[in-house]
Amino acid sequence: MARHFLTGAELSSEELAALIDRALEMKRAPLAARPLEGRAVALVFQKPSTRTRVSFEAGVFELGGHPLVLRTDEMQLSRGESPRDTALVLSRHVAAIGVRTGPDEMLAELAAHASVPVVNMLTAGHHPCQALADLLTLREAFGRLEGLRLAYVGDGNNVARSLAILGALAGVQVVVSSPPGYRLEPVAGAELVEDPAEAVAGANAVYTDVWVSMGDEATADERRSALAPYRIDDALLDRAAPGAIALHCLPAHPGEEISAEVLYGDRQRIWDEAENRRHAQKALLELLVSAS
Repeated sequence: MARHFLTGAELSSEELAALIDRALEMKRAPLAARPLEGRAVALVFQKPSTRTRVSFEAGVFELGGHPLVLRTDEMQLSRGESPRDTALVLSRHVAAIGVRTGPDEMLAELAAHASVPVVNMLTAGHHPCQALADLLTLREAFGRLEGLRLAYVGDGNNVARSLAILGALAGVQVVVSSPPGYRLEPVAGAELVEDPAEAVAGANAVYTDVWVSMGDEATADERRSALAPYRIDDALLDRAAPGAIALHCLPAHPGEEISAEVLYGDRQRIWDEAENRRHAQKALLELLVSAS
């Protein structure tokens, strides 16, 4: 039976720790493991992508496989073919299926009928591959995960939710700070506060995401106004623990959710974080394919 990765909660704490260890090994020797030799991985994109597409495509290649990139406007999905039928067909040809889409229900239906692993490359509700890269970056920066405090400031969205779920599994204390109307629901024991200064107090890492995501354009001005106090800048980082780092899942808008000084300065690990998508996802694919 195939193992899927839809929210991150499918992993145990022990598996997550081993996965991060394996990602570090793969980063040191990116061409040493070839579990996908002679096999293909379908990468289905219903939403635009830079980091997800590049990191998965390069990662599958480094694992010895062929990344089969599929845009849904080029598939029969765009003409009414069901996710069920798509899953049944793709499963006959590929070793795994990655999906970047909007509705979590579409991903769940694919996973319910696929006989190969299905990986969530992004949905409206979850972004677990990003959270894996974030944990890998924290591990590199601090040499551990257990006991770290990570403060997420801004919109309580899919990224915040995945950080809460996987952070809890890793022993990271996650606190999410958002204004009214943008709060994350209680999830995985994450601490929820309104004041960003309270959230970052004692934090080892301060994290943010864009204020206007894909599909939010109609309320852009309203969102920018509500989220303005949640910008990561030097003043906010100064309230965190000594040596705290800034993180951002990208794309970034300097001057909005993060200052240019922090984004391009020496208090961040954002560009390491972007690279770590590839290494974390390679370790995940190896785990899922070997278990199926």
